[in-house]
Amino acid sequence: CVTLDVQAACRDTTVTQELLKEGFHRDLLVQAELGEDAGGCAVAARMHLPPGIFVDPYELATLQQHNLTKAVLSPDVIDLEAPEYSARDLSLLLFLEPDARCSRCFRAAVPVHARYHRPAEGTEEALVVLQSPEVLLCCCHSHLSAECWEPAEVDTPCSSDSTGPCQWHSTKHRPAYEESMLRVPVGLREHSSLVCALTLLTTGLCSGLILAAACKYGHFS
Repeated sequence: CVTLDVQAACRDTTVTQELLKEGFHRDLLVQAELGEDAGGCAVAARMHLPPGIFVDPYELATLQQHNLTKAVLSPDVIDLEAPEYSARDLSLLLFLEPDARCSRCFRAAVPVHARYHRPAEGTEEALVVLQSPEVLLCCCHSHLSAECWEPAEVDTPCSSDSTGPCQWHSTKHRPAYEESMLRVPVGLREHSSLVCALTLLTTGLCSGLILAAACKYGHFS
């Protein structure tokens, strides 16, 4: 690791995020640009995920085994089937990789999934707002400017080679933030009676067919 003067970087740091693909299963792309070259430093994005969206820890573990991404999810045990109204917020620390097109640019992507929401009135979609990530920097054996950077409470090593947690820093200057909006299809509350009636009718019909087949072809002692 090298000593890095990041006084300009913290003032000029920008971070953007973009939801790729369509539907309930998306990819969240995070891109950060520092004010100057951050060679020798680890760069990460700390994200807060609201209850309406989640990262699958099993999928994340598979991606990390194949070195396709590196991230730390908290909590690491979550209910994948829980609807939005009974789910919890999540915290994700996503390690960013250098972008070959820019010496000061870093990027990474992680799969995210939308949760089912309650039926709404007068609208067929619910909005999930993703706050802009916080850019963190960890430079081994270097001294960051106290005027620009402050210690961040992150108990995660800078790299897989580290034996213990190191000191991460976040910029004191507010970067250019950009929120993302995820639109999740939901049912209409005024259709509740119709949906319940059709569900009950379908259930009764299927149960009757199964019972009739069991009586006709079953062997009872």
